[in-house]
Amino acid sequence: MLRSRFQSLPGAFNACLVPVEKSEKPKKKGLKTTFSRKFDKITSSKENEAAKFAQMWNKIISSFREEDLINNREMDLLLVPYGVDPDVDLIQWPPFLLASKIPIALDMAKDSNGKDRELKKRLNSDDYMRCAVRECYASCKSIINFLVLGEREKMVINDIFTKVDEHIQKETLITELNMSALPSLYEQFVKLIEYLLANRKEDKDGVVIVLLDMLEVVTRDIMEDEVPSLLDSSHGGKHEGMTPLDQQHQYFGKLGFPLTTETEAWKEKIRRLHLLLTVKESAMDVPSNLEARRRISFFSNSLFMHMPAAPKVRNMLSFSILTPYYSEDVLFSINALEKPNEDGVSILFYLQKIFPDEWKNFLERVKCNSEEELRGDDELEEELRHWASYRGQTLTKTVRGMMYYRKAMELQAFLDMAKDEDLMKGYKAAELESEQQSKSERSVWVQCQAVADMKFTYVVSCQQYGIHKRSGDARAKDILKLMTRYPSLRVAYIDEVEETSKENSKSKKMVNKVYYSALVKAALPTKPVDSSDPVQNLDQVIYRIKLPGPAILGEGKPENQNHAIIFTRGEGLQTIDMNQDNYMEEAFKMRNLLQEFLKNHDGVRYPTILGLREHIFTGSVSSLAWFMSNQETSFVTIGQRVLANPLRVRFHYGHPDVFDRLFHLTRGGVSKASKVINLSEDIFAGFNSTLREGSVTLHEYIQVGKGRDVGLNQISMFEAKIANGNGEQTLSRDIYRLGHRFDFFRMLSCYFTTVGFYFSTLLTVLTMYVFLYGRLYLVLSGLEERLRSETLVENNKPLQVALASQSFVQIGFLMALPMMMEIGLERGFRSALTDFILMQLQLAPVFFTFSLGTRTHYYGRTLLHGGAEYRGTGRGFVVFHAKFADNYRFYSRSHFVKGIELMILLLVYHLFGHLYTGVVAYILIITSMWFMVGTWLFAPFLFNPSGFEWQKIVDDWADWNKWISNLGGIGVSPEKSWESWWEKEQEHLRYSGKLGIIVEILLALRFFLYQYGLVYRLSIIKNSQSFLVYVASWLVIVLILLIVKAVSVGRRRLSANFQLLFRLIKGLIFTTFVTIFLVLLTLPHMTPKDIIVCVLAFMPTGWGLLLIAQACKPVIQRAGFWGSVRTLARGYEIVMGLLLFTPVAFLAWFPFVSEFQTRMLFNQAFSRGLQISRILGGQGKDRSSKNKE
Repeated sequence: MLRSRFQSLPGAFNACLVPVEKSEKPKKKGLKTTFSRKFDKITSSKENEAAKFAQMWNKIISSFREEDLINNREMDLLLVPYGVDPDVDLIQWPPFLLASKIPIALDMAKDSNGKDRELKKRLNSDDYMRCAVRECYASCKSIINFLVLGEREKMVINDIFTKVDEHIQKETLITELNMSALPSLYEQFVKLIEYLLANRKEDKDGVVIVLLDMLEVVTRDIMEDEVPSLLDSSHGGKHEGMTPLDQQHQYFGKLGFPLTTETEAWKEKIRRLHLLLTVKESAMDVPSNLEARRRISFFSNSLFMHMPAAPKVRNMLSFSILTPYYSEDVLFSINALEKPNEDGVSILFYLQKIFPDEWKNFLERVKCNSEEELRGDDELEEELRHWASYRGQTLTKTVRGMMYYRKAMELQAFLDMAKDEDLMKGYKAAELESEQQSKSERSVWVQCQAVADMKFTYVVSCQQYGIHKRSGDARAKDILKLMTRYPSLRVAYIDEVEETSKENSKSKKMVNKVYYSALVKAALPTKPVDSSDPVQNLDQVIYRIKLPGPAILGEGKPENQNHAIIFTRGEGLQTIDMNQDNYMEEAFKMRNLLQEFLKNHDGVRYPTILGLREHIFTGSVSSLAWFMSNQETSFVTIGQRVLANPLRVRFHYGHPDVFDRLFHLTRGGVSKASKVINLSEDIFAGFNSTLREGSVTLHEYIQVGKGRDVGLNQISMFEAKIANGNGEQTLSRDIYRLGHRFDFFRMLSCYFTTVGFYFSTLLTVLTMYVFLYGRLYLVLSGLEERLRSETLVENNKPLQVALASQSFVQIGFLMALPMMMEIGLERGFRSALTDFILMQLQLAPVFFTFSLGTRTHYYGRTLLHGGAEYRGTGRGFVVFHAKFADNYRFYSRSHFVKGIELMILLLVYHLFGHLYTGVVAYILIITSMWFMVGTWLFAPFLFNPSGFEWQKIVDDWADWNKWISNLGGIGVSPEKSWESWWEKEQEHLRYSGKLGIIVEILLALRFFLYQYGLVYRLSIIKNSQSFLVYVASWLVIVLILLIVKAVSVGRRRLSANFQLLFRLIKGLIFTTFVTIFLVLLTLPHMTPKDIIVCVLAFMPTGWGLLLIAQACKPVIQRAGFWGSVRTLARGYEIVMGLLLFTPVAFLAWFPFVSEFQTRMLFNQAFSRGLQISRILGGQGKDRSSKNKE
């Protein structure tokens, strides 16, 4: 795509990114113009436009090199000549378009045998080959004329070039000249260019010899006619032997070599010519890095989209960026990079395998051959820290990306203000000149910096910076390094100071905490910065505002933004999260985007929030990250596109939207921060803007990078946070007011694109519960037997079809549909179909079905009890193994309990019900439910790295036993003790209202249905329907509970001093139980099926009693039964843990299961050459070699 459209690219550049001069005609607008976005191909006469394009394009390519996406060779191939060469009066395309053209043309000319038909045909059809040939000839002519200073030699050279020019004009070059000698001339010319590249004084004799050889080849082998000026020459001709030897040696004696002052333009010209001559292979794979290709493709395509005309930098709207930061990674330390995890994998080793090409490019940039050469040098180690941090989700990566805006504006301001001669020299030359005369305020570069500073401000709100600074935290030092690296960066933080105050009456000194909102920048160092200097002395306070009290009263993140927003400036405010990135090429389009604020989009209002497209850059880490990336990409593109137009219900879904700063500052700010209700503060900014007559738009010609969660636990925490937030939105006034003020269509659109999606998900799962409990009632009551005799009910096909269609929603196929559409639109439907099949092979339906359970649980619990809380998902690299206890803690209530409940329902139905007669109906209805059960129970282990390795299983079992048996108490974290975790899991009930408690109790009553129906299905009761059977079942339950209580009391009172007695009592209870069991098997002929039915009947009843006891905790505690409830709960947890652990441990016996899991989890990395087996197996070989050293 880039190659085919590159001829139109300079025109598109100038049309979109270069301001319109007053003399130029304004650009046409309208629907017709939008559909026919044609740009003029650049002509060589438009030197200024060509220079502007070249400098902006080269800045983009240079940023790719700085980011190590391309190597030096690829950078040289992609660069466009910096300034217009007056000696080469034609368009100079980047060498990657002209690569291998000269060697091909040379071979064709050599083999032409005086016939130029084929070569002419090729040159006429291939514009790039024609340009390469013409440029090489013009450059050769220019370089020879520059080098040769002698008058006689100049005359000879001019005669030769005059004859060649005449042949070119007459189109007789190949027919009249002998082209078979061209390879010899080519070899000599390449030697000459290599001498010029080296530019060494000792090579002067070699240059003379090469020039003599070239002259000899041209005059003797290529040209048949004599060159007139050579008749009297000492080199060649009839009088060759008549000239004295000393005169012959003086030929080419005067040369402009070596060059005393090499300009950038000269160096670039020689490098470019060397590439054109020597690159023989095709450059179709340049750039080879997939990310570089994606970025160039998006950028070049975006220039053909409709966007507002760019104003000059001094006339553009000014804007600020605000990034909230708490305590995430700023810059990876060397220790953190090299520290191996439990699998022996360090972050650095992982990154080297994930990004092998970028690692090679980095080593080339720092001029090292291996990692060992980086050690010991502080500067190189710092470069290594930055390289790794730029590939994580760190503050350093975000700051670098956002500071591209300032670099882009400096270059754009230079192109706006520079005179023609400065423009031809280039921005790089102006920058170098400014460094030499930095005190001069008149230099163009200083003016560009001043304009950029007036239009752009970047504030990072580091809430804890003051605390980190006082404690000597490494993060404070790293933030200071960022401010030093980027002098225009500003850091806002909340400073807590203890001040003494005297009371007037008693004259007592009181120590009070005073809070300030402070803004700092890096102070100019008066002496070299030494590592021993304290951090506090290296930043400088700009503003310090006293606050009436603690700033963080509500949710942390919005409060962090609110205290720092006063330090921002300008008309626009872009909110950027800590896990985002930006690109140089996208920064050039920012002034176009800000012009959208001045356009009336819907005919009524000017926009107040400009939505931007996001690219998820974490998709290549694992299959889960790829699923999440595709899901998020479909939402931020095709999803938000429809929301913005025609539905007009797009809000603010997080960052990186650009706010109308003045509009929002006068209407409550960009972040509502009330505790709990504003958990998802992002979308409330959109609600607030829309309610106050604002307008939200989306613009897809500019993108910002965004990192997403890459491990199942991280993804589930993110889903839980969003589901909690939607639950709070459902209860909020904002949604209520929007519903009342929207028209009917926008109201429905708003519902289904916000809380309605989660409510529908909840209904989907509830429908399945109602269906299964309805079936359970029909089976256990005997109604199903009677209904089967009814023909209408037996052959009710429409009902089965309706039920079967729901299975597609349950399995998660509908979640993949928007992804397929978006991938199809952008990359073609064949790619979409391929990706869809790959996702199915990597068990994407398992992931989406599991996510369905996460959303349902947390949304439903928030609706019922409230109490949503912020969940930090973490931004690390997930290649570590999550322990069984960790998975159990996180998924026990949201998935495992519900999965076991559904499994019991299906088992009862299989035992006593009648299956569907149709095979399709059975597969779609029952199999989809079993699929959901399996997914909810075992997906966390399936997507857990090394989840089926036997040694990990053994370690997990030991850790699980330790966790389940540890006692809780004050100060014991949930990660250390089951009791602490169990108490924390019930916290939401403490803050729930009476209605929530009543609903919780009513929902728990459903478990008694099992017992009531199943006890009458026991063969031991001889089909009796007496109510006494049900009473007897309750007596059995009470007896079991009393035994549990007795054992609990006995353990507490007897186990310490009367161990033998306690063990005798336990042995007696066990013996009695076995005796009763054997008697029941022998006398009333109890069957194995009855044993299963008893378990299915009494286990749910006990769980229902537990849920009721937890809901009525204050009452149970006063009655003194809370300890027994805890004991019973522990027993249930142990049973559930065994039920989950046993299949996983069984599969871990088979090595191929672990191999399959590794392949499934990391297939994306495999396709890019990742040796995941080495990663998960550890760096045994590498570590051992290092230890030896």
